[in-house]
Amino acid sequence: MVHLSNITRQHGSQVLFRDASFQILPGSRSGLVGPNGAGKTTIFRIITGEEEVDSGEMTCAKRTTIGYFSQDVGDMCGRSALDEVMAGSAETVRLAGELKEMEAAMCEPQSDDEMSALLERYGVAQEEYEHRGGYDLDTRAQTVLTGLGIGPDRYDHPVESFSGGWKMRIALAKILTLKPDVLLLDEPTNHLDVESIIWLEEWLANEFDGALLMTSHDRDFMNRIVTRIIEVANRTVTTYGGNYDFYERERDIRRDQLLASHKRQQDMLAKEEEFIARFAARASHAAQVQSRVKKIDKIERIEIPPEERTVKFEFNEPPRSGDDVVAMDDLGKVWETPDGREHPVFSGVSGIIRRQNKIAVVGVNGAGKSTLLKILAGQTEPTTGSFNLGANVEAGYFSQHALEVLDPRKTVFETLQDSMPLANIGVIRNLLGAFLFSGDSVDKRIENLSGGEKSRVVLATLLARPLNLLILDEPTNHLDIRSREILLDALRNFSGTVLLVSHDRHFLRQLVDRVFEIDHGEMRVYDGSYEYYLHKVHGEEMPPP
Repeated sequence: MVHLSNITRQHGSQVLFRDASFQILPGSRSGLVGPNGAGKTTIFRIITGEEEVDSGEMTCAKRTTIGYFSQDVGDMCGRSALDEVMAGSAETVRLAGELKEMEAAMCEPQSDDEMSALLERYGVAQEEYEHRGGYDLDTRAQTVLTGLGIGPDRYDHPVESFSGGWKMRIALAKILTLKPDVLLLDEPTNHLDVESIIWLEEWLANEFDGALLMTSHDRDFMNRIVTRIIEVANRTVTTYGGNYDFYERERDIRRDQLLASHKRQQDMLAKEEEFIARFAARASHAAQVQSRVKKIDKIERIEIPPEERTVKFEFNEPPRSGDDVVAMDDLGKVWETPDGREHPVFSGVSGIIRRQNKIAVVGVNGAGKSTLLKILAGQTEPTTGSFNLGANVEAGYFSQHALEVLDPRKTVFETLQDSMPLANIGVIRNLLGAFLFSGDSVDKRIENLSGGEKSRVVLATLLARPLNLLILDEPTNHLDIRSREILLDALRNFSGTVLLVSHDRHFLRQLVDRVFEIDHGEMRVYDGSYEYYLHKVHGEEMPPP
């Protein structure tokens, strides 16, 4: 369907990949992985024709429809949400109009030859219309939009009235409704809640029969969807059969094998070079020396790709809080809408958060998860009820808003130094290293950082302070899988208390020991892991101990 053969691409002096080959076959499900800057987005842009290769060839079967969802949704205005989704299938809509015109023309008197030509054109157009899913386009657009969290009551809302995150959902719905032959998805789960992610998994598994190539920082999502991993790294492209977990295991095995081969080759070269050095001056061994020189000149040297640097950081023990960290008594919150109406979020929320709890707050989008965290972090007042922090509780709060209050003129190092004024340079650099800032990157200004880099800076400043209660609202947003694992490891080893909202199910499975579910304005408490919660609520099987 799509074949990339011996492609080479470089940006300036940076070679992204050289003589790389892979193919996207009908119905295949592939994950595209690799470190930032390795060339994943370039692969997408080559497939869509937005970029050219420097050498090699990209071929695509005729009449192949390619749909590409990226994080850059562009401007959206002048249409309702549903009309915007339908606009993505403009060719299908055009074919529908063409079919109607030809059907009307068939009722007009004409010669046999004209009718025959018309019927032939009609047959070709009808086949193409059916291939594009034209007969259920309206139904599909509504189903997809609803599945992504925008229900019938908001179909007619102008796209300008939606926030950036909701516009991303509309853009994703537009691509899914197109139902292309090849679907390219760049981080489709960003800005989706757990319910929408689960819906998308099921839609891709049961409704979409085309080929899929996607990037995702959501390990669970990747594992459930893909059956093949395409890795872009170290100036090459490597294919692995299996899901993300298989890829990680197989990559490590292949690296160990490469290291063993490299050692054997180095040992052999050392022996040959020793012989050459020892007998180079002896005329009696001249032929043997020359033979061995030619031999080692022909050997293709095994290269060891640079290993991803991981720094372990031992966080200072936070001050011990009282056993009861937060006591909530009949908490309720009502927001006032712009037109002056009251919008009740939740009421009657009571419960105790105990020391060293790792608690996930879950619920459908709009249930009030972030609002509860804001109240407990002191960012907004409850409308009813009250809460009390326990003895010696020092709380820190993370939200996407925290990224906006960073001083854009300061460097990464200066920002962390402000949080640790008494720490020496080595301690600050070590903590930054744990969050993947090393070398010159610590001197980057905040204004030049990506969303993921800013998130890592804020998280580092939080964990650097003597806090014993962390309130985290979507801390994994914008973080890649490696950064998420670093944060997960830090929170596992954190001896304080954690309350968080996250749509990363792998993260929740590995971390939490209690779940607070907000549902229809009320809160239910589950004293167990995230797996235990899923078992009790959704009937999912518990994993073996």
